[in-house]
Amino acid sequence: MAADSFTSPLRPDANAGRVALVTGGGTGIGRATALALAGTGANVVICGRRAEPLISTAREIERSGASCLAVPADIREADQVDRVVDAALERFGAIEVLVNNAGGQFEAPADTISDKGWRAVGRLTLDATWSVTRTVATRSMILRRGGLIVFLGFSPLRGIPGFAHACAARAAVGNLASGLALEWSRHRIRSVCIAAGTIATDALAGYGEEAVERWRRSVPLGRLGSPHEVASLIAFLATAGGAYITGTTIVVDGGGDAWGLAEEPPR
Repeated sequence: MAADSFTSPLRPDANAGRVALVTGGGTGIGRATALALAGTGANVVICGRRAEPLISTAREIERSGASCLAVPADIREADQVDRVVDAALERFGAIEVLVNNAGGQFEAPADTISDKGWRAVGRLTLDATWSVTRTVATRSMILRRGGLIVFLGFSPLRGIPGFAHACAARAAVGNLASGLALEWSRHRIRSVCIAAGTIATDALAGYGEEAVERWRRSVPLGRLGSPHEVASLIAFLATAGGAYITGTTIVVDGGGDAWGLAEEPPR
């Protein structure tokens, strides 16, 4: 599904007045999510390490008439997390939706992953995600008694060869989502993990045509997913229609988790 052929199924005012923060909001699923939330009426804050894609995304959102604040930041650093949250609260007064999209991984056999490589993936995908989540919750959501926290996980849920480090970290954020839902429901805070399958992003293309084609063949629907398909689900979860959904992992993968890897295991 081409990006320019996607039309949101949601009303343009479905998230009117809400304030959302999307980490890694300049590219891929993060960018599509920022556009989807803005397209349904939300005010959006995006952050990421590279300024150029953030500025490009913010300009596209603002051309549509919505409000967007772009804050270049490395969320692995606590002071920069505070800077992002400070800027969001100063501009919009609250953060009601948090989308923990930022993450990173590299393909490698498990026995070749060094301690440094393992920590690098965990630091961004898990540690930085927790830092942002805790800061947003304590400084806005708990005080205002309400909010939605979204985490991005992986499908297939059972693990992917070559990505042991990333799968471990993504599984952890899935369990974090359910644990926070149990603890923070008393604050009217919902917490959901989206386990995305093989999604057609620039990052995916970086693994090469052969790998991407192999992954595509393992999808029962026979195609890659679109970032906009993941984004539209996140935008829906933020609406009143998603208000009773919390503490779970929703798989968006064209049937990939149900089928498995559909290839021979490593010999």
